[in-house]
Amino acid sequence: MTDCLDSWAILRWLEGEEPAAGRVERSLETRPVMSWINLGEVYYVVHRATGADRARAVINDVRHRLHLDLPTEVRVLEAAAVKAKHALAYADAFAIATAVAHRANLLTGDPEILDDADRTWPVVDLRA
Repeated sequence: MTDCLDSWAILRWLEGEEPAAGRVERSLETRPVMSWINLGEVYYVVHRATGADRARAVINDVRHRLHLDLPTEVRVLEAAAVKAKHALAYADAFAIATAVAHRANLLTGDPEILDDADRTWPVVDLRA
């Protein structure tokens, strides 16, 4: 099964936080899928922490190791449907909708995604 990464996964990889970083590095070898929405989230987090130049460098480096999913009208509505049913961030809903659409395991450590008692999406907990 294909992997799908959310921003939580990429940010922990950038920080070198184990065990997430090692698992994300292995996933990047197979060009996992990621929504552009979630990569945009990585950009703004890095931008806030270290500046625009570093954020652009990170995106330019990592984008070539991903299969990036540009949200279509269908994907936007799928994410909106996820958000309507679950208490999580809209960007998280895009990660879920992207994983489901690509029949991929969502690699994350985000508690909003992992701790949802009603989740139906396949996840891999990167915290353990």
